[in-house]
Amino acid sequence: MTGASTIPEPSLRRWPTLAELFAGEGRTWLFVAKTLLAVYLAAWLAMWLRLEAPSTAMITVGIVMHPQSGMVLAKSFYRAIGTLCGSTFGLALLCAFPQQRELFLPCLSLWLALCAGGATLYRNFMSYGFVLAGYTAAIVALPATANPLGVFDSALMRVSEVMLGIVVSAVVSDLVLPDRLRLVLRQSARAHFANFIDFVRGSTGGSIPRAAMEQAHLRFVRAAVQLEDMRASVIFEDPEIRARSTRMRLLNQHNMAAATSFQSLHHLINRLQREGRAAEADALIALYRPIGAALETAPAELHDPAVLAPRLRECARQLPALEASLRAGLQPGHAQLAFDTGATLLKRFLDELCGYVEVELALRAHVQRGAVERVHFRRGHDATGAAVAVLRTFLTMSVLSVFWIASGWPYGSSAMLLATIFSGLLAATPNPLASAFNMLIGFAAGSVAGLLATFWLLPGSDGFMMLIAASLPLLLIGPWLSAHPGTANIGSGYALAIISILALKNSMVYDFATALNETVAQLAGVGLAAAAFVFVPRVTGSGWQRRRQFRRLREQVVEAATAPLDGLSWRFESASRDLFHQVITHTRPGSRQSRALLSWALAVQESGRALIELREQLRVGDVPAAARAAAEHAVQAVAQLYQQPDEARRQHAEDEVRAAIETCADAPALRPHLYQLLGALRDDESPLAAATANEEPTHAP
Repeated sequence: MTGASTIPEPSLRRWPTLAELFAGEGRTWLFVAKTLLAVYLAAWLAMWLRLEAPSTAMITVGIVMHPQSGMVLAKSFYRAIGTLCGSTFGLALLCAFPQQRELFLPCLSLWLALCAGGATLYRNFMSYGFVLAGYTAAIVALPATANPLGVFDSALMRVSEVMLGIVVSAVVSDLVLPDRLRLVLRQSARAHFANFIDFVRGSTGGSIPRAAMEQAHLRFVRAAVQLEDMRASVIFEDPEIRARSTRMRLLNQHNMAAATSFQSLHHLINRLQREGRAAEADALIALYRPIGAALETAPAELHDPAVLAPRLRECARQLPALEASLRAGLQPGHAQLAFDTGATLLKRFLDELCGYVEVELALRAHVQRGAVERVHFRRGHDATGAAVAVLRTFLTMSVLSVFWIASGWPYGSSAMLLATIFSGLLAATPNPLASAFNMLIGFAAGSVAGLLATFWLLPGSDGFMMLIAASLPLLLIGPWLSAHPGTANIGSGYALAIISILALKNSMVYDFATALNETVAQLAGVGLAAAAFVFVPRVTGSGWQRRRQFRRLREQVVEAATAPLDGLSWRFESASRDLFHQVITHTRPGSRQSRALLSWALAVQESGRALIELREQLRVGDVPAAARAAAEHAVQAVAQLYQQPDEARRQHAEDEVRAAIETCADAPALRPHLYQLLGALRDDESPLAAATANEEPTHAP
């Protein structure tokens, strides 16, 4: 940081890469400084409070700290819950089996396995709560196995140490030069708003190629999921964001709904153009053009919702007259039906776009007024992947338990404790084998550094300031490595190892043989946790999981056809996007599998939303019995097609939808939705055009 401040500003402007480098390193060293401050403050407070193991509070700080304060507070909230749950279970387990390791260890292994499964099932910082629930149960129960009469005192001490680390991390992160996540959230939300408005404005002149639509859908999905992830963390950081949280969810929901309608409209225009039906396509483009005019303002106002909202509402008021005029110029029959379908989509899109802009305007207001609709972002959790994590962790802990009991290993508790921590941490990583290897390297290096500091530097120090001077040069390596994405796992392993080996106490004990045995035991625990991923591989990112999640993505259309309608629209929009985001994250960009997934995702969005709108119309409209029965048969046929795609089911669904269109001549409100479904079934660019069961995307080579 000092070096960065001595470089003149004009020099940095002339060398933008150098300026970026120094800015990035400045943030890195700020994070290192805050982490070290929190670590040493937790150690000092633990010693001042006469806690048994200050290193437990220091380890907790190392796990919790994050460069952005909202992330730390979110972690701390879930970790506090996990700590209380884990300590309660550990205490209850020791009370139930105080001197029976043969029963105690299998029950503890099962608890740790369930916590690892929860860390896999839930994402974001909820997973850290499960990791800490297992970690706390282990640190409460395992040291007390040799002294069951002191289990309550041990549990109280461990919980105090963990909670101290959590509180210190949160305070330091929030008070010392905080890097507010709310600023990142606000900038990201406004950037996404501007990008979406620009994309809509630039597309009003005609059709959009399907490849461009696929890439746009990918951007919209990533933005929707990332904004929800950040919102879930920022509510812990800022009371103002908490007050606006419901509107932020509603904003995201309006954006997802508007994106689906926008894509469906352009798919329809593209199909009409490919079929040579220029009159209907041109009429829809003419009907669409006023939206572009409403969004075309002065350069300084292009992304100002206060300017855009009234212009869009005025456009919505003028649209019916233009619609009637354009419709009158088309031939009755299929031409007018195609136009009516596009007009219905356009009006739905405009209404959702208005809602999106108006909620954005409300969020930018200083004071939030009035009630707001409550919506939720539904996640697509992977229960099977969590079950595999439970099995893997249970087997790992069982092997360690059997070896401990059979050998009478005095340091078996240390091996199990480290295996517990790393099993939970690795279960939540995207690439556990690589992460395990890097963490093992970091842990080995941190163990050497810890032994060096403990038996060479610390014995000659006197007082807390000398302790800092002796350990700081070696300890800062861990946070510095953790601040860089490429070495984050190495840094985590290094930091955990050096703090564990230091084992700071008020009355230090320098026993090299014991420390060496503890080091070997901890390395064995980390190594076994890593080796478990070789014998029971993680399913995340595998071809098997991709195929399962792809089926679950298709089944969102089945849910759109069968689930209760209340809240179904926002559940469908969020769950389908979250599932798609999970699948596409582990697919090579630009590959055949990636293109196939994008194509299917667009088909799912279009068909699922059309089914929901059709069912809503059936619920609220006065529909003749024959038309209702025909529409319901069409809905079920489309659901069966998406449940198990093949040519026979596709043809059956197309026949049912055609029959429903003819039968619903006396129910004109249903026909646009049915015609949209028919177009999606017959679209030559859609994967449904040649849908067979073996065309599901597989694992990329």
